[in-house]
Amino acid sequence: MNTIFVLVNRNRKLFFRDKGMLISALITPLILIVLYGTFLANVYKDSFRSSLPAAFTVADKLINGAVAAQLAAGLLAVSCVTVTFCVNLTMIQDRANGTRKDFNVSPVKRPVLYLGYFFATVLNSLMVNGLALICCFIYMEGMGCYLSGTDVLWLLVDIVILVLFGSSLSGIICYPLKTQGQMSAVGTVVSAGYGFLCGAYMPIANFGSGLQKVLSFIPSTYGTSLLKNHMLRGVFEEMRASGFPEEVVKGIADSLDCNPVFQGKKVTTEAMLLIMVLSTVVFMVVYLILTNCQEKE
Repeated sequence: MNTIFVLVNRNRKLFFRDKGMLISALITPLILIVLYGTFLANVYKDSFRSSLPAAFTVADKLINGAVAAQLAAGLLAVSCVTVTFCVNLTMIQDRANGTRKDFNVSPVKRPVLYLGYFFATVLNSLMVNGLALICCFIYMEGMGCYLSGTDVLWLLVDIVILVLFGSSLSGIICYPLKTQGQMSAVGTVVSAGYGFLCGAYMPIANFGSGLQKVLSFIPSTYGTSLLKNHMLRGVFEEMRASGFPEEVVKGIADSLDCNPVFQGKKVTTEAMLLIMVLSTVVFMVVYLILTNCQEKE
C-alpha cells in the first residue's frame, strides 16, 4: 500500500511539474464553458421556448436557469471523461522517455505500478473537474440557479463516478500507446467525438430512432442523464410551482434526455447510477487484467 502511495504522489508531482499537461487539462473545461455559453446557449433557449405552448409566459430567469443547468451538465459530462485522457499522459511519457525500463527492473509489481497511474489520474482529474464545477456554479448563479444542497451532493457523487469511469476507460485505451503522438491523436478523437456520443452537445432525443437505440447501450449516455437530472431537478420543481402542467414538464424532461429509454422502458436515476457503477467496475477489472499481461518492450 505504501508503494502505491509513493507512486501516486510521484505521478501527481509530475503532472503539476509539466506545465503543458497541467494547462491543457485546466483549460479544457474553461474552453467548453466559453463555447457552450457563446454558441449553444442561444440554441438551447430557442429550443426551450419553441417547446412551450404559445399561451405560456415564462420568466427569463427560469429559461436562463434551465439553459445554464443543461449547459453545465453537458460540460461536466464531457470534462469528467476527456480530462482523464489529458492527465493520463504520465503513463505514456514514462514509456516514451525510458523511465519504464527502470521500473521494469525494480521490485515494483506491474499491477501496483499501473494502480499508481490510475489513482493519480483519478485525483488529478477530480481536482480539475472540481474547479470546473465551481465555474459552473458561478455561471449558473449569474443566469439563474435552482440547486438545493441535496442536488449539489448528488452532483459531487456523479462527478466522482464519472471520473472513475473516465480514468478506467482512459487506462484501457492508453495502455497500448507508446508515444505522445499516439496519445495526442487518441485525445483529439475522444475530445471531438465523446460529447456527441454521450448526448452532451445535443440531446439524444433529437437523434433518429435507430441512433437512439444504439446510444442507449453506451454507459456514458446514462452518466450525462444523471448530471442533467440533478442539475435540472430544481428547475423542474420551479416550473411546477409556476403552474406548468405535468405533461409539459415531462415533455421538457424527455427532450433534454432526463428520462432515457432502454428497450422501450424508462430508465430511473437509480438504474442509471447502477449502470455507471457496474460499468466502472467492469472497466477497472479489464484494466487490471491488461496490466497483468506480459508487455512487449
